[in-house]
Amino acid sequence: MRVRDLAAEARDLWVLLETVHGVTYYSPVAVASRAAQISGWWRGYVAARVAPLGAVGPGAVTAIFHGFAPRMVARAFPDVWSRTRPEAMLRERLGSAAEALREDAGPVDEDEVAGVVPLLRRVVEALDPAGRPLGAANADLPWPHDGVAAVWHAATVLREHRGDGHVAVLTAARLDGCEAQVLRDAADGSRSLTQPNRGWTDEEWDSAAGRLCSRGLLDPDSQLLEDGARLRECAERRTDELAAPAWAVLSEDEREQVRRALLPIAQRLAGSVVPPLSPVGVPPLPS
Repeated sequence: MRVRDLAAEARDLWVLLETVHGVTYYSPVAVASRAAQISGWWRGYVAARVAPLGAVGPGAVTAIFHGFAPRMVARAFPDVWSRTRPEAMLRERLGSAAEALREDAGPVDEDEVAGVVPLLRRVVEALDPAGRPLGAANADLPWPHDGVAAVWHAATVLREHRGDGHVAVLTAARLDGCEAQVLRDAADGSRSLTQPNRGWTDEEWDSAAGRLCSRGLLDPDSQLLEDGARLRECAERRTDELAAPAWAVLSEDEREQVRRALLPIAQRLAGSVVPPLSPVGVPPLPS
């Protein structure tokens, strides 16, 4: 299979994995469990995501998250580590995610899910950790013995590895965190969703739009220009290309086996649990 085809296939598999991973942020089961550990959805979100890195501070979190306003991160760190510890958050997020998948995406075919764990493990073990701090930290965690939990773990490693690559692509394109959100809004009208969830002020948002306008990416009304659309397309394509090589360790039939196992789970989650439009910007499920 050509690299370009593999990149497109990796993107389709990412959408499935992202939806499986998303229960930890959107399932009432997982959110309620996390709320019992730490005060507030935002603190629970950031603590759950960065827990594999240990008790890191606001500087590291801002760098890794990229699209979040530094002041929003600073409101949570280091305060979150006075409310919980990374090791406790790791136990909680894994247990609640597996519970959520069984409750929200059920009935889960446990045998089919268990059958793709060795395949996903091969993909994870083939990942290049260079420049992928969050993906690598998640990959260092022990594999769960439970099949459903192991699939969630694999989904998490792969989506964070891809996310690290996406941040690298955006920074290489000279897009700061706010500019990346503004450029996305110009394409899909997501400002009302992304701006409050990423913590940018109106002044910062408008200033970022002005910078993009001066680069010829947006027009004065913050509408996407041809160069802006091309930059977005190139960034997504390059992100997919960077995520694709590890999937080459599986045969085409094995990748299809993974797709068949994940698709019905993702279909039951999409819309009912994981919203169709979210700050993450996940495309619709592949057919």
